Amino acid sequence: MKWTDSRDIAIELCDLYPDVDPKNVRFTDLHQWVMDLDDFDDDPNHSNEKILEAIILCWMDEMD
Repeated sequence: MKWTDSRDIAIELCDLYPDVDPKNVRFTDLHQWVMDLDDFDDDPNHSNEKILEAIILCWMDEMD
């Protein structure tokens, strides 16, 4: 997965952290959690606030 795979990342995070409310996740934590995903293979420096926000929004959508 790459940073642009927001939906796939969100699905993985939803499975790994079912009790976490994505609205309360700090970007620094989110960045690390994404980096720790087994299928994630992208440059850590390619993330930015817009990408992390997209992941959060997808994660919130997956929880509904």
